[in-house]
Amino acid sequence: MFASFSRARRAALAACAAGALAGLAAGPAAAQPDAWPAKPITLLVGYPPGGSTDLMARIVGPELARQLGATVVIENLGGAGGAIAAQKVVNAPADGYTLLVGANNELSIARYVNRSIKYTPASFTPIGLIATQPMVLVASQKAGVRNTAEFLKEAKAHPGQYSFGSSGIGTALHLAGEMVKQQGGIFMTHIPYRGVAPLTTDLVGNNIEYGVFVLSSGLPHIRSGKVTAIGVTTAKRSPLLPEVPSLSENPALKNLDIDIWFAMAGPAKLPDAVATRLRKALADTLQNPDVRKKLADASATVADPSQDFARFWAGEDAKYRKIVEFAKITE
Repeated sequence: MFASFSRARRAALAACAAGALAGLAAGPAAAQPDAWPAKPITLLVGYPPGGSTDLMARIVGPELARQLGATVVIENLGGAGGAIAAQKVVNAPADGYTLLVGANNELSIARYVNRSIKYTPASFTPIGLIATQPMVLVASQKAGVRNTAEFLKEAKAHPGQYSFGSSGIGTALHLAGEMVKQQGGIFMTHIPYRGVAPLTTDLVGNNIEYGVFVLSSGLPHIRSGKVTAIGVTTAKRSPLLPEVPSLSENPALKNLDIDIWFAMAGPAKLPDAVATRLRKALADTLQNPDVRKKLADASATVADPSQDFARFWAGEDAKYRKIVEFAKITE
């Protein structure tokens, strides 16, 4: 009886040991989705505090932290139009602890304008869109036009005589103006400004005829009558300014559709389980009523969480390449 018990005991211990070894081998892989995140997550923003991209990060960050049960830290790393922060994310370990909240400027446009930028959409793991903001073409009082038809007629009658301003070379605002030129068959000179403030000063002071604003930046000056809104750059009118038509409502500009968009991305090759959790957490964050209200207050349209961000990104990237090549934009 004793020998039989010993054999049984030894067999049971051997089975337990084998199971334990198997558990150790499988444990880290099986536990990884539940273990992540095990430390703070950094959201990198490629601009100083206070800008629109920074605002997007600060609106979604707290709720994203709640959804993930983790600490989320926002780090501002300005420079090169957002590209320095984007490159840092590209170079970061693919572990889900370093992410980018960026805009189309650094995520797509920058590499076509600045050939020293080598990253591409394939350098990232797309997480999801956050929100979009329309842009608006405005005219100074000096220009004396009130709508898209008058603008096109005047520009065609005097090729090269008029200028439009944007907040800088290779920005989405610059590209929007170039798309208007391309599709409308008109020629105007682009004047790049170092930000919105000096552009506003020259428009209000009648030192330049036209300018492209993010709608939220241009809205106070439009409502005060200091500049005239010609049209928004998106295919649909903005609920913030429903009386102002889309430029695409004019047949000459029927294919015009460009906006500012904000999104979250991580380094390439994020583990599937981590990327899936991040996508769900962001989608749930964007359904939070408080988050949605804050985004609306910031003049942003909340993105549809069901949208295929990777496909959207590829389409936008191709659009920007074409317009940069048409306008021969370089820094």
